[in-house]
Amino acid sequence: MSGKRLLSVLGSLLVAATLFAGGGKEKGTADAATQVRTGKYGEAPMLAAMVKAGTLPPVEKRLPAKPVVVTPLQEVGQYGGTWRQADVTKGGETLFMAEITEPLLRWNREGNAAVANVAESWDVSADGKTFTFHLVQGIKWSDGVPLTTDDILFWYEDILNFPALTKAMPKWLQTLSAVKKIDDSTVSFAFSKPYPLFLENIAYQGGGRATDNMIQPKHFLKDFHPKYVEEAKLTAAAKEKGFPTWVDYFNSLRNICNNVNVPQLGPWYLTSQTESEQKLTRNPYYWKVDTAGNQLPYIDTVVNEVVLNTETLTMKAGSGEYNFQPVRLSLSDYTFFKENEKKGNYKLLLWDTTLGSNFGLMPNLNHSDKVKKDLFNNRDFRVALSYAINRVEMNEIGYLNLAKARQASVIPGCPYFSGDLETMYADYNPAKANEMLDKILPNKGADGWRLRPDGKVLEITILTTPDTLYGPWPNMADLVAKYWKAVGIKTAYDALAGQLYSQRRSSPDFDVITWAYGRGLHPLLEPTFLFPYVQTTGAPQYALWYTSGGTKGEEPPAEMKALMKLYDEFSVTADDAKRMEIGKKIVRGSVENLWIIGTVGIAPAVLVRSNNFRNVPDKSLQEFILQQIAQTQAEQYYIKR
Repeated sequence: MSGKRLLSVLGSLLVAATLFAGGGKEKGTADAATQVRTGKYGEAPMLAAMVKAGTLPPVEKRLPAKPVVVTPLQEVGQYGGTWRQADVTKGGETLFMAEITEPLLRWNREGNAAVANVAESWDVSADGKTFTFHLVQGIKWSDGVPLTTDDILFWYEDILNFPALTKAMPKWLQTLSAVKKIDDSTVSFAFSKPYPLFLENIAYQGGGRATDNMIQPKHFLKDFHPKYVEEAKLTAAAKEKGFPTWVDYFNSLRNICNNVNVPQLGPWYLTSQTESEQKLTRNPYYWKVDTAGNQLPYIDTVVNEVVLNTETLTMKAGSGEYNFQPVRLSLSDYTFFKENEKKGNYKLLLWDTTLGSNFGLMPNLNHSDKVKKDLFNNRDFRVALSYAINRVEMNEIGYLNLAKARQASVIPGCPYFSGDLETMYADYNPAKANEMLDKILPNKGADGWRLRPDGKVLEITILTTPDTLYGPWPNMADLVAKYWKAVGIKTAYDALAGQLYSQRRSSPDFDVITWAYGRGLHPLLEPTFLFPYVQTTGAPQYALWYTSGGTKGEEPPAEMKALMKLYDEFSVTADDAKRMEIGKKIVRGSVENLWIIGTVGIAPAVLVRSNNFRNVPDKSLQEFILQQIAQTQAEQYYIKR
């Protein structure tokens, strides 16, 4: 994506974010693709057969009176077929987001603004504290039960504010003071402070995660909730299903990526699964149609194969076994995919990403080893580690020179970007690294390794995983280990499978973990990579201190607390110019402190699409905040016969 295009994207995002900042004079409305139509509607043959057999109501009775209209990207599609894809885990949200994401507001196809979805319009109060949403009337769940604002109230009252189910309010909703039902299709959200990021956060966090959806099927879940059923009965039912408590059972049922026949609003829902395969079937009550009046989705079923590892997935994708594989493919396999395009009858796609660093290094600032903790909290030590890295070589070996050697920071086009941010401490300068390290760790053993203050050899292990979307991490970890060994630090790496990696990085005794620096265009919607905001980064105890309001975790150093305070101010500042000024300070402070060490970034994402798989753009964005590819509206994909 060019800097010019990114500027356009961010400009639109900022416009959307300030829709209500001028005093509530604006009203959000549906975009052109959601203009209603009337008349006779088309439906899939498999559903028409069910209507004929009397097992399903006619399509006109399944759709809203004014269904949401989706404009196909290329052309009106054909019904039928199976979308085949794969992942290395069963029920992985990363893969399923395009099939399950139906929040109140969704991202538009450009990924730069929140637009109408389940809510057809909305109003914002003059003080920016109250948001009123008007739902599309007549939407039904996949089992045919009508959707109402009671499904939002159930989420707010019986999940979000039910202590057994929610231990702490999500950070993005901590100033939420009330959710009120106006009528069956109108609901209001009141916040104690102005919330200029709420609309975008709905599109990002209000529907894409399997268990965090703001709209929950009350008619289904209430039968497993102690407010509606005696707790003893729920506990007995949970144990019968193999769960220790009713809470575990309830939370499992909320995970629509891993439970069959749970009612949902998306174009498909999970109907069967084994350890090696999950099958999703079209939602007969899906509430969107195309411009010709055909009920969506076009595709009958989605099959997700669960494979052992990314190597197996890569080989199968390269042989054409998956007709659209949007994730888990590595840029390092670009040549392999390109060489097999004709044989596999597919097209290799390179989509833009917003990753400030595809391979970032996060030292453990809360290490259980006090010596390592002190070292990792020493900014000069982190800077020295950064200078020791040969980013140009990493780009050449791991990313075919399609990425950019840079520091972990926002990318060009982000309004908080400044040119010096991506080059800060990013030069390959081992002499400078040695000079700095000689002041911090002046002593070396007979074998040349630097010694800790306690006289022991300093040994660092980089914890990484091959199960990633962002490149050949084990190879990159091997290179970084080589660079750090060259400046006297004994370094190794440990590459673990995804689940084991997740467990290890949540422990207190890892040295350095690897992750991608994301949110490069909209870093402050959720500041995960600007300071310890979530507990899965390199400072879990500092993050816990922040999210708990200082009641838990470990108090961070002064420079980190300063950025946390600035973010709290940023989050409630409605004035655009003031918010921009604060945002720039936060972004700059994060790079200057280098809590995450970047290597190479802005590498494109690799996708494989069969030649007869249509309405998928040749160029788009793959981005976590956009639910990976959900902005492309998978319901209008089709398989051409």
